[in-house]
Amino acid sequence: MTEVLFYHLMIKPLEEVLPGLLEKSLARGWRCVVQSGSRERCEAIDSLLWTYRDDAFLPHGTVADGHAEAQPVYLTDGPENPNAASVRFLVDRATPPDLSSYERGVFLFDGHDPEALADARAHWKTMKAAGHELTYWQQADSGRWEKKA
Repeated sequence: MTEVLFYHLMIKPLEEVLPGLLEKSLARGWRCVVQSGSRERCEAIDSLLWTYRDDAFLPHGTVADGHAEAQPVYLTDGPENPNAASVRFLVDRATPPDLSSYERGVFLFDGHDPEALADARAHWKTMKAAGHELTYWQQADSGRWEKKA
């Protein structure tokens, strides 16, 4: 059974939230795949992870970089898992592959986008029907995460 987390972004955008979640995952020794909804968005996340902080970067790569199996974080817009990741992040309304082979699946969605909310609800139902362990987190006004379900 995969632990599936839903992060409802209300205050901070994806660009501020994703790097921190990836840092925490890498600190736990987990390899990650970040699946975006489009190639263009994948490229934007690639740039973000090199520049999100002046004093750090997240080691990552894409198909263009080669050596996918060696990347601690692999960025894609498809279903592949070439770095044998145990955590899959799904952003920008990405269509998830089967998550049963992962330790954790993480959906991050924009709470101000009605289509993203509808997609998240549909994914919640699908993941629940598949028997995964689900949790739902929403950003409070302070920007901190509150567990809602």
